[in-house]
Amino acid sequence: MLRSLGQRPVTGRDDDPRVTELRTAVSRLRRELAAHPAEFPDRAIAEDELAALAAMATGGMPEIPRLRRSLLLIAGAIGSVSALSRGLSDVREAVDLFGEPRH
Repeated sequence: MLRSLGQRPVTGRDDDPRVTELRTAVSRLRRELAAHPAEFPDRAIAEDELAALAAMATGGMPEIPRLRRSLLLIAGAIGSVSALSRGLSDVREAVDLFGEPRH
């Protein structure tokens, strides 16, 4: 893509890299969860919270306390499913990029 000095690339978005990372990690874990054959009691909770994280990531700058709450619920729901541990770690790392909430 060619551009002159001072011009931004035409991508349709000016994404914060943290939001992009969150969106990617959430999308990956959602796909892994959808493909995981085993049913477990809190699967619906994990799916709902991943959907909430995805909505926050597409809606701009997410609220840090809400991100952390969703992460805790997802971790509690799928934390014991070892096949999903890498994806869960990626989501946790993406949430951690936002730092601590300001008081």
